[in-house]
Amino acid sequence: MSVILGIESSCDETAAALVTSDRKILAHKLAGQETVHAPFGGVVPEIAARAHAEIITPLIEAALEEANLRLDQVDAIAATAGPGLIGGVMVGLVTGKALAMAADKPLIAVNHLEGHALSPRLANPDLGFPYLLLLASGGHCQILRVDGVGQYRRLATTIDDAAGEAFDKTAKILGLGYPGGPKVEALAKTGKAAAVPLPRPLKGSKEPHFSFAGLKSAVVRAHESGEYKSEDIAASFQLAVVDCLKDRLEKAIRDHGTVPHLVVAGGVAANGPIRAMLEQLASDYDMQFTAPPLWLCTDNAAMIAWAGAERFAAGLTDTLDFAARPRWPLDPGAEKARGAGVKA
Repeated sequence: MSVILGIESSCDETAAALVTSDRKILAHKLAGQETVHAPFGGVVPEIAARAHAEIITPLIEAALEEANLRLDQVDAIAATAGPGLIGGVMVGLVTGKALAMAADKPLIAVNHLEGHALSPRLANPDLGFPYLLLLASGGHCQILRVDGVGQYRRLATTIDDAAGEAFDKTAKILGLGYPGGPKVEALAKTGKAAAVPLPRPLKGSKEPHFSFAGLKSAVVRAHESGEYKSEDIAASFQLAVVDCLKDRLEKAIRDHGTVPHLVVAGGVAANGPIRAMLEQLASDYDMQFTAPPLWLCTDNAAMIAWAGAERFAAGLTDTLDFAARPRWPLDPGAEKARGAGVKA
């Protein structure tokens, strides 16, 4: 059994965790920055990086204390090396490198997206490869076939905005504050999903990808018209996202066939209506739906430690000169999607 220290700092969550190769979470510490970024309606990269630098060492010390472990009792250090806001990524990766050097432990540079992609296996020991993954977060919206650790085939991506980004922008438009996803979902519960005519970009398209920029623009127009209640806009927007995700997933299944599991990961996976749609979709195609607990869907260090454990077991470690990466696709060989703002 190995014990991995995981460090996460890719956006606005600073986190440290200790996880074993047999799926025990010995400790997890997380510090959010919601109150710091709330006045700006979104994450300010420079402010985020400074906040990471201030809290990351005390968080790691607290995690080790909670696990009743010393650094020299850890088998490897796993740190997010990208993709993400480069300042924050550098804080976590440099900290991981320093700890690895000081304790003479292997460094594992973890792709943040791989952390999300493998997190369902931390929660569900019965989840084997391959599986179809919807990875949906603030910066990414992709469908991937996961064949093993480090083995990812991208079937679809966004050609502009990600679903989570659209949720956050809708919340800002409606004056709901940050973070937007939970606030939009809460407001939508009191609204009428058929009240506002909103588009479903790329629904029914022959190309496999997602697009949410047009939907976001339609929300702006609906709000500025003054004709609709905010709760109706929220409900109608949420249903449009659900419809788009379902349509694109069905196309991926039709084009590439079924696998035993349909898996969702990333912050958008915490949305109730999206989960309900995915559960029904999996049932319709005779697949088993799998999702990590809600706290593992958002950014956290347990998923980074687990991805580190999976890579460590496969003999995959990295040198101390590994560079932080603002972008880092899981499938570098995937055909480039059209659009200048691809979150691949």
